[in-house]
Amino acid sequence: MNSCRGARTAVIVGAGVAGLTAATALAGAGWQVEIAEVNPSRVTSGWGLCLTGPALRALAELGLAEGCLAEGYGMSVITHVDVDGEPAGRARLPGLLGARRPAMAGIARPVLHRILYAEAEQRGVAVRQGLTVTAVDEAGDLVRVQLSDGTVRQVALLVGADGIRSSVRGLLGLETSLDYHGQMVWRALVPRPQWATGIHHFAGKADSAGLVPLSAGQAYVFVTENGVERSVLPETELVPRLQQILEGFPGRVEEIRSLVSGSTSVVRRPVLTALLEGAWHRGNGVVIGDAAHAPAPQMASGAALAIEDGLVLAEELGRHTAVAAGVEAFVKRRRQRCRTVVETSVAIAGLERAQRHRAAYPLTDAGHRLMAEPA
Repeated sequence: MNSCRGARTAVIVGAGVAGLTAATALAGAGWQVEIAEVNPSRVTSGWGLCLTGPALRALAELGLAEGCLAEGYGMSVITHVDVDGEPAGRARLPGLLGARRPAMAGIARPVLHRILYAEAEQRGVAVRQGLTVTAVDEAGDLVRVQLSDGTVRQVALLVGADGIRSSVRGLLGLETSLDYHGQMVWRALVPRPQWATGIHHFAGKADSAGLVPLSAGQAYVFVTENGVERSVLPETELVPRLQQILEGFPGRVEEIRSLVSGSTSVVRRPVLTALLEGAWHRGNGVVIGDAAHAPAPQMASGAALAIEDGLVLAEELGRHTAVAAGVEAFVKRRRQRCRTVVETSVAIAGLERAQRHRAAYPLTDAGHRLMAEPA
C-alpha cells in the first residue's frame, strides 16, 4: 500500500526523542507524518536523562515543557566535588524559561517518551511499531520508501532519526565513523537522597561519578569509567563491579554506593560519538539527532540537539517551497552548532581521561552557554 502522494507527506524512521519531536513539529505545521519504529513495543532503553535549558525551550514551543517539569525534577545548579570530597565549584545554568522556572530537568526516559508519544499521536502522527526502512529511492520530487513489511510509501520527505547506528544514514549513502573514547559509562536507578536537589558531579582518582534527580523519589547514578577497552559484562556482575568502582570516592559517594547495592536497573555502555562531516541529506532524505551528530554524554546535550533539530527542520521546510531547499537550509543552520557541541563533549572526555577535571569545568560551562543561544 502506498501513502498519499503530496507535497507535505513524511516518513520518519525512529520513535526516539528526535523522531517524535520532529513528527510533532511537522504535524503541527500541517504535514501528514508516519513513524516507522523497529522496536515492536514502546518500552524504552535507558533510565533517565537531563533536559537542559535548550531542550526545555524547544519543548516549550511544542507545548510540552510544563508537562516535563511536572513529571520530572526541575533544577538549576551543577555542584562539582573534587577528588578529596571537597566542593570544587557550582555552575548555575542559564534559565531559558524565565527567572521563576528551573534551568533544566531530570526525567525518566519512559516518562519523557510517554509524553512525546501522546503529543505526536494527538496531532495525528501514525506510529508503526516493529517496522523499519529497507530501501530508499528517489522518485522525481518524491522519495520511494520500502518498509520491512514489504509495503511502500512515496512521500515528500524521509527523516532518519534512528540513532547513532542509523540504517537510514547508510541507505542515503551518507558515511561516518563511530568513535570510541576509552570510556564506559554506567547508569543505575536509585532512590533520590534528600540532599540531591541538583546535579552532583564527583571527580575521582581514576573515574568520575555523579547523581541526577529524576523525580521527588528517584535519581540515577552515573559513573564514567576511564581508560578501559570496550567490553560487555554479564548481567550478574554489573552491580558488584559498579560498587567496586565507587569505593574509590570519598564523602557522599559512599551513600550513593549503598543505594546502588539495591538497584535492579544498571546499564553499562561505551562512550561513542559520531559527526557527519559531509552531507546530512540526499535529495529529500535527511538524518537528524544522533544519526547526524552524537555527542558524548558529558555535555548532557544530545536530547537538546535532537529536539531542536525537529523544530528547526519544520521551520525551514515552512520557509521554502521546495522540500530539498528546506532540507539544505536546515543542515546549513544546524551544522556548526552541532559540531561545536560534539567537539566540546569529546574535549571534556579527554580531560576526564587525563584526570584534569578542573580544566573540564570551564569547557562544560562554555558549552552550556553556547547552547543557550538561539537555535
